[in-house]
Amino acid sequence: MRTLPEKWISRLLIAILLPLTAQAEVSTEDMNKSNNPLTPMFGLNFHDYITSSIFGTDEEANTFYLRGALPHKLGGAPQLARLSIPYQSVPGPDGDKVTGMGDMNLFDIFLLPGHGGEFELGVGPYFVFPTASKDETGAGKWQIGLSATAIKPSPSGMVGALLTYQHDIGGDADRPTQNIATLQPFFIHNLPNAFYFRSAGIWFFNWETGDYNMPVGAGLGKIWKTEGGTAINLFAEPQWTIAHEGDGAPNYQTFVGLNMQFPMNGP
Repeated sequence: MRTLPEKWISRLLIAILLPLTAQAEVSTEDMNKSNNPLTPMFGLNFHDYITSSIFGTDEEANTFYLRGALPHKLGGAPQLARLSIPYQSVPGPDGDKVTGMGDMNLFDIFLLPGHGGEFELGVGPYFVFPTASKDETGAGKWQIGLSATAIKPSPSGMVGALLTYQHDIGGDADRPTQNIATLQPFFIHNLPNAFYFRSAGIWFFNWETGDYNMPVGAGLGKIWKTEGGTAINLFAEPQWTIAHEGDGAPNYQTFVGLNMQFPMNGP
């Protein structure tokens, strides 16, 4: 298995460690950009959902996402593509743990002019690829859909939502039909010294089975900025499900993450 080139490994380590030695002032605008999923900067995210309580079972689960965001243009129109690669550990059919690669997903958001400059809007296609290494960690279906987001930033933070819809177009005929929507309402409130309060639970709706779950979170984050312009965002957000239908949904989980945004002309 090939590893990343040594120069990219060293750059990543520098980006993580520099906040401990050479920090730049973090403005309110910097904080909003670091938390805004529509910020047109190259991003690298490490996200982990630690699920300690699941409806219908005494087992636990864990889903780790490696996510990368890349701004680009198509015909002069600004876009932001984000690829998510999951690695999961979920309860198996015999009470054991099943661990493996999940289904990758990709959305490509077209960045639209907001209403009077007050809102930031984006819409674009959404794709899910059957890359799971185990049946339990994926749907076994090629899926396509739509993603859309609206965000209202302000000096005190931001509110917004990210909506996705997906339906299968092929794959394993013996696996269940995928007809799924997610809604992620999020609320960010900026605090002194580059800390912030966050709530960003993802609501899940399976239109095929009628199952759904609606988690609500309450967490804290901290942002650093290096002299070179790299933003580093570390957070933890406990989430509780306030309404659900069906087994297998998380009852309680903790969402922890490390987000990094790199200036396009940076190292």
